[in-house]
Formats: sequence, structure tokens, C-alpha cells
Amino acid sequence: MHNALNSFTDQLIGIFMLSVIAFILGILLTPIYTWAAYKYEFWKKQRTTSTTGEAITVFNKLHAEKFKRNIPTMAGVIIVASVVIVTIFLNLDRAQTYLPLAALIGGGIVGLLDDIINIRGSGKGVAGLRSSVKFAMIIALGLALGWYFFAKLGYDSVYIPYIGNWVLGWWIIPVFVFAVVATGNAVNISDGLDGLSGGLLSISYGSFGVIALLQGNLMISGFCFTVLGAVLAYLWFNIYPARFFMGDVGSFALGTSLGVVAMLTNTLFLLPIIGALFVVEAGSSLVQIISKKFFHRRVFISAPIHHHLEAKGWPETKVTMRFWVIAAVTGFIGLLIALSGGYIN
Repeated sequence: MHNALNSFTDQLIGIFMLSVIAFILGILLTPIYTWAAYKYEFWKKQRTTSTTGEAITVFNKLHAEKFKRNIPTMAGVIIVASVVIVTIFLNLDRAQTYLPLAALIGGGIVGLLDDIINIRGSGKGVAGLRSSVKFAMIIALGLALGWYFFAKLGYDSVYIPYIGNWVLGWWIIPVFVFAVVATGNAVNISDGLDGLSGGLLSISYGSFGVIALLQGNLMISGFCFTVLGAVLAYLWFNIYPARFFMGDVGSFALGTSLGVVAMLTNTLFLLPIIGALFVVEAGSSLVQIISKKFFHRRVFISAPIHHHLEAKGWPETKVTMRFWVIAAVTGFIGLLIALSGGYIN
């Protein structure tokens, strides 16, 4: 009993050390990124039209001061680099960390292309890759990872809480693709206020890290806590007023990887609970697009919903911190369901 406890303690120390190392590495890489960002002017371009082609006057009015400050974007490279380095050297495993690491890198590449076009483009219209192109690239990434998930790792079912496994066979691949694409886009949509996405991602990865730890998936847990440490290093500089923005390189990398973590831990049905605010953010944008396209009217003053709340008069910091509180609550609810619903044996 004593030896078993000591062994578990040693495992915990190892997992939590990954988080600390990633945090320190992120802090050390930040000055390098900052130097490059200001030297080569990684300024985020202000959009002038929405995805439906309309002028986004409300958004631009709310954030006019930010764009006057020339705040660098693409700081997600700090997070991606930190996680990649720590995982490759300290936590690499074919069954548990190949897929989330590949998703992080693949999603990061898609986001990086979008950020580069945004930085170097004219800034007219929707600066960056077209939504359809980004969507297609993330789907292609999801298909490749989903095939590996099914054909090489042997996963073919999803667990339904309080019920049991639902065997899907090869249909697990489109389910995997949906999880990766939906989460990647939802996190990308949520990255709109200082500190918002960083805080939500910290809570989500922390929650899944605990679940993976309790399942005995130690390397998946280690990956989650590695991401947590790297995101906290980024968040130190991203809280209001932000020194820099994550950019698509960070949001797509972390979003797609989060979807993969949910699939690997067989907790797909916990993903919309733990990440409830990602669902709300993406859902509010989808509702706005559908309403404007088919009914020619707005449901929200500005979408996603964090911009609507800003337009209603909420200070940016209030929106961000209240969203953090809600995310913490939904994270605990997800953990409760994981403990009581049969996810942890």
C-alpha cells in the first residue's frame, strides 16, 4: 500500500512538473517572440466585413482603440512551441500523445497560414484565409487523424455516460472529424477578448487532465497539463490590456487538440459540458449567420455573444472574468459526471 502510494505520488510529481516546465519555457520564449513581433510588425489587421459580407461597424467601434495600438498577433506560436518541445523530449507516446501532438501541430499550421495572410494582407474584408478554405483544411486534418485513431489505435466506440459504450465501427472516423472541426472552430470564435480564450482553455485542459489522470491515462494527462502550463504563460501577458493576441495559430492548434483529447479519453459527451462556453460562443455566431441569411435580421447586436454583451454595456474585463467563472463551474460539472457516469473505473 505504501509503495503504491509512493509510486502514484511520483507519477503526480512527473505530470505536474511537465506543466511547470512548459510554463517556464513559455515565459522564456516570450521575449524572443516579442522581439520578432515588433521588428517584423505582426500587427493584426482590422476586419471590415463579416462572413456574411456586411460591414461590422459595431465590432470595429467597440475595438477601435485596440487596433490603434498595433497589438501583435500570432503569439500562439509560444504555446505551440512550448508544448511541442516538452512533449517530444519528456512525454512522447504512440498511443497517448502522438495524436494530440499531431493535432496541435496540424491545427497550428492552418492557423499560421491564416495569420501570415492577415499580417501581410491589405486588411480589406475578412483578413486571412477564407472560412471555406480553413474549414476544408481542418476537415482534411481531422480525417487523417481520425483514420489513425480507428485503424492504428483501434478505437471504434464512444462512451455514453450512465449507459455504456456505443460501438460505431468505422463511423467513429466522421465522429472524430466532427469533434476536431467543431472544437477547433469554436475555440477560434471564442478568441475575441483579452484573456478570454486563454482562461477558457486553461480550465478545459485542466479538467480533461484530471479526468485522464483518474483514468490512468498518465501521458494524456501530462499532455493536458503541459498545455495548461504553456497557456498560463501566454495568459500572463494576454490579460487586459493584452500585450499580444493568440491568433489563429494558437486557437486552431489548441481547439483541434482539445477535441482529440476528448476522443482519446472517450469523453466526447463531456466535451460540450466542460467546454460549454465554446459551444455558446460558436452557437451564437451560427444563429446570427442563419438569422441574417434567411430572416434578414439580427438576433444579437454583434456576434459571438461576448461582443453582444460588450455592446450592451458590459466592460470587457467583466465579460471575460464572468465567462471564466462559468467555465470553472461547467468544468466541475464535467468532473462530477466523469466520476459518477462510469468514465473512471
